[in-house]
Amino acid sequence: MNIFLAMAPPQGGDGGGGSLISTLIMFGAIFAIFYFMIIRPQQKRAKERDKLLSNIEKGDKIITSGGVHATIVGIEEKTVLIEIAPNVKIKVERSAIGSVLK
Repeated sequence: MNIFLAMAPPQGGDGGGGSLISTLIMFGAIFAIFYFMIIRPQQKRAKERDKLLSNIEKGDKIITSGGVHATIVGIEEKTVLIEIAPNVKIKVERSAIGSVLK
C-alpha cells in the first residue's frame, strides 16, 4: 500500500503554476544558445562564401572541393571553366570551388 502512495501525484492544485514559466524560460534559453552558437555563425560563413564566389575572375588560382588546383579561364552564370594542365580545361559548378588563392 505504501508503494502506491509514493507513486501517486501530490494532492493540491498549487504545485504546477511556476513550472510552466520556468520551462518556457528554459526553452527560450536553449533556443538562444543554439542561435548564437550554431545558426548565426553558419549564416555568416554562407555570406562570406557567396561573396567569395561572386568575386572570382579570370586568372584566379583556385582549389576545388575535390582538391584539384586550377586556374580560371572562363566564367558563366553557374559554371566556371578551369584549366588544370596546359590545354586541359574542364567545366565545374561554382559551388565546387573550395578556396581562391589570390
